[in-house]
Amino acid sequence: MTTPPRRRLGQSAAQISPIGLGCMGMSDFYGQADDEVSVALMHHALDCGVNFFDTADMYGPWTNERLVGRALRARRDEAIIATKFGVMRAAGGAFLGINGQPAYVRASCDASLERLGVESIDLYFQHRVDPKTPIEETVGAMAELVGAGKVRFLGLSEATPDQLRRAHAVHPIAALQTEYSLWTREPEGELLETCRELGVTFVAYSPLGRGFLTGAIQSPDDFADDDFRKHNPRFQGENFQHNLALVTAVRTLAAKKGVTPAQIGLAWLLSRGEHIVCIPGTTKVARFDENQGANNVALSAQDLAYLDEHLPVGAAVGARY
Repeated sequence: MTTPPRRRLGQSAAQISPIGLGCMGMSDFYGQADDEVSVALMHHALDCGVNFFDTADMYGPWTNERLVGRALRARRDEAIIATKFGVMRAAGGAFLGINGQPAYVRASCDASLERLGVESIDLYFQHRVDPKTPIEETVGAMAELVGAGKVRFLGLSEATPDQLRRAHAVHPIAALQTEYSLWTREPEGELLETCRELGVTFVAYSPLGRGFLTGAIQSPDDFADDDFRKHNPRFQGENFQHNLALVTAVRTLAAKKGVTPAQIGLAWLLSRGEHIVCIPGTTKVARFDENQGANNVALSAQDLAYLDEHLPVGAAVGARY
């Protein structure tokens, strides 16, 4: 087997897969999934040399961490597990707000450790910044978890450049996770440059536009009733038709290069900088293997210029949520 590619996690010695595995859809938001199939997929990922797995306490809620823990526990030394706290949900799934208070940080970490069944969390993200709690207080509590050996590295999700700088001044931030893809290019500029300057890994979630950039979605009717994309502004009405035209450009380039649209989207992300990784989610081995194939897709300057022309910043229509 060839040695899998790796990129550095923050300023640490840890090395992670450029294309990891987002596990959210195995438990929530995208319709029903089969736990045993998901466990088999995570084992397949490990067998392929992929070591970066992303979950959160609110996925399920609470069930995705248990699933990921069950799949990875026996091969713990092969996996870098990232999880998150801060988005509160009721047992029935209702969203209850954002919490970054130190006591909540500590309690959430202990609960995640129990669900995952591990002694420490490799990468612990604040899922959303709490506007009511100074980020210095939240990250201070997270830093205490590092000191206690419960967490190895710290991360933020959907934070601004200023929030990242303030957090980093309290304790080194290894990773910032934010949505980024060919149809969500807003992080370009100050946010990506701040990450580069501070030595923070940028983790792109929804790197394929929630599946849209794969070209597999041709109609809003393609979504199951319990798929949250059915109610997402980008997937409705005139927005859908406008955004579908953007995918045509990706499909055209993919056909020219003899690869898939998904591989174009992921290869484009990885070309944006060595400090960038991504976590496409899937429940299918074939799709996982296709995504990993993007590690071997090289985009020329001409290819990149073509994508810039057809999918510039702000090209997609509709709010992200």
